[in-house]
Amino acid sequence: RQALDDEYAVVVPKFIHSVLKDSRPPIFGNGKQSRDFTFVENVVEANLLAAKNKKVSGEVFNVACGKDTTVLDLARKINTILGKNIKPELLPVRAGDVFKTLASTVKVKKKLGFKGRVSFDEGLKKTVEYFKKKYA
Repeated sequence: RQALDDEYAVVVPKFIHSVLKDSRPPIFGNGKQSRDFTFVENVVEANLLAAKNKKVSGEVFNVACGKDTTVLDLARKINTILGKNIKPELLPVRAGDVFKTLASTVKVKKKLGFKGRVSFDEGLKKTVEYFKKKYA
């Protein structure tokens, strides 16, 4: 488990925690960096499908929503869910940070029938609710 105060903590919980505390979520760069987020229930779904399919033993699959979201949009969505308007703090880019990630989900859909039943927005709402109960 990553500590929320670590500089390299995962962005979703770090942003939620910041907004819950009424502090500005830190963004390294201009905020246009994007990630292809997914919700843990989608990962579980893909793992169960793979476990039941003997033909794919040892294969590697991308499990994602197949849609990129900028970190600025992530901050906006978290603010909206929490009914707040806390502007992110834009900080200098960190060396080695990846600007964009977008996974191809073609293989996992074709070979496993993966659908990713939980949308990013729905998963984010569930995650925010979890953090509200845990930290608010």
